[in-house]
Amino acid sequence: MARFLPGDRVRVRSTPIDTHHRTPGYVKGKAGMVQALAGSFYDPELRAYDGSGLPKRVLYRVEFQMGDLWGEGYGGPTADRLLVDIFEQWLERATDPVGSVG
Repeated sequence: MARFLPGDRVRVRSTPIDTHHRTPGYVKGKAGMVQALAGSFYDPELRAYDGSGLPKRVLYRVEFQMGDLWGEGYGGPTADRLLVDIFEQWLERATDPVGSVG
């Protein structure tokens, strides 16, 4: 069962990890909004080490504002967004409005 629904504000955990994972470093610690649930899939972090990948994990499509990801260095339109697929174990509920922190 999914912990988050489309429209929920989430933050990507910034926990350091030295093993294989599929969460891009540039989104760690950043807030975004769940756009869609992609489904449940084998956990690639477990499968990378010959594990079964079970239990399956929910994969979310999360939208980030480009300015929140790149700060003042982003020179594109303020409406630009990036969609990233992120597994549930990397997400927590965000308490601040999307776009208010970077």
